[in-house]
Amino acid sequence: MSTVREVLERRDYATIGNIIDPKSRVLDLGCGDGALLAWLKDNKDCDARGVEIDRALVQKAIARGASVYQGDMAQSLSDYPDSAFDYVILSQTLQQVANPVTILREMLRVGRRMVVGFPNFGHWAVRLSLLTTGHAPSTSLFPFKWYESPNIHVLTVLDFEALCAAEKWTVEHRIFLAGSSRVSAMPNLRAEVAVFVVRK
Repeated sequence: MSTVREVLERRDYATIGNIIDPKSRVLDLGCGDGALLAWLKDNKDCDARGVEIDRALVQKAIARGASVYQGDMAQSLSDYPDSAFDYVILSQTLQQVANPVTILREMLRVGRRMVVGFPNFGHWAVRLSLLTTGHAPSTSLFPFKWYESPNIHVLTVLDFEALCAAEKWTVEHRIFLAGSSRVSAMPNLRAEVAVFVVRK
């Protein structure tokens, strides 16, 4: 599968790819196999690099030509000076990090903007699953048993908006997705994935 196809098939990646300006300096935290980084480098001439903790994924990223090193994102961020990047990306990982606010603050220290994508636990299917079964939600978006889930924080669109307000961060863009469609009305109820572009 080509890198272009991989990026376009992941709606959050395709959305983020459209957000990033050409020739930007980009850091992708939890970059996986480097598909987005490679796409940004090849299609937008970005100076794109990433951090990934999984050794096998780092090897895949390097094999596709992405500049990625293995490490913990919290420790890695502390190595960078202020405003080292135009964008710092955290996609589908926020709900899995131990100290999300610390990570987000560091992202805005080392980057002029952060792009954050996360699954919306306020989606109607998640709510319905909990209401009807009485068990931790299990949906196509969240297929894990509670004891197997990598998600250690449960957040919704409204939760992230409230955090940005509390931290006095400026939200420049909000993109809400459900499957292959954009969501405009009632995103906290209808969006499966949210992507925010935020600056100080």
